[in-house]
Amino acid sequence: MVGTAPQHTEAEGVDAGVGLTALLVAAARAIETHRHDSLAQDTYAEHFVRAAPACADWPVRIQQVPDGDGNPLWGRFARYFGLRTRVLDDFLLRTVRTSARQVVLLGAGLDTRAFRLDWPSDCVVFEIDRAGVLAFKHQVLKDLSATPKVKRVPVPVDLRADWVTALTTAGLDPVAPSVWLAEGLLFYLPGPAETYLIDTVDRLTTEGSALAFEAKLEKDLLEYRDSPIYTATREQIGIDLLHLFDKGPRPDSAGDLTAKGWSTSVHTPFDFTRRHGRGPLPEPNDALEGNRWVFAHKPSP
Repeated sequence: MVGTAPQHTEAEGVDAGVGLTALLVAAARAIETHRHDSLAQDTYAEHFVRAAPACADWPVRIQQVPDGDGNPLWGRFARYFGLRTRVLDDFLLRTVRTSARQVVLLGAGLDTRAFRLDWPSDCVVFEIDRAGVLAFKHQVLKDLSATPKVKRVPVPVDLRADWVTALTTAGLDPVAPSVWLAEGLLFYLPGPAETYLIDTVDRLTTEGSALAFEAKLEKDLLEYRDSPIYTATREQIGIDLLHLFDKGPRPDSAGDLTAKGWSTSVHTPFDFTRRHGRGPLPEPNDALEGNRWVFAHKPSP
């Protein structure tokens, strides 16, 4: 079990704390879905936003934003989440088409990949998150009569508790290849919790497995407190991301995986902006400057 918990207080569902950030990402995916040059389609995203009182007045289309793409939150930051969604969609589908048939979404939030992606028929998707978040998602999707395109196994457990037992009890087979995703998760966890999670993924995986996660490289997050993205998020929707992020030193998880024999590649989001021709590019005082997307594969010995 992870013994070190973040110092902030989290609500059990999606109405406050880190849970509210799941709705922020859902709103961003909704905006991305309705763009004429969309990178990712999530027709369920806007329904999460509309179902939660805390964000009933948030936009779900860029046309609902007075300054449109000039808005640091609903323009640039939302486009970042849209790009991230597409890149990680591609990573997961590429991996299950070549090796893994088990997908583990760590801190799944309002992820709807089990419902919207075209998976091989013998895949299973495990979604780990707190019970309140998964219950909210279940209710919204049930009201929409949504049907997953793959076997979907919700695993209601806090990642600071014994999630390994919960996951293996739910059916994960550690001797079969698996692909893991920690999207927008690790910087909310204390450094020791991140290290535990990475070590545990290594322990629960065999050759042919893969992992993608998002990391931050900044030594001092508060240097970016007045950046347009963080300022707009605080002022427009009342989410202080820097309050929610853990302030302690971050481990070198990519380096740790390399030392364990994984092949790893580390990218900036801007690498994929250039690849897809859409998304954020570097700016002065940029809260995205330290973000890295890490892709790791566990090769045969």
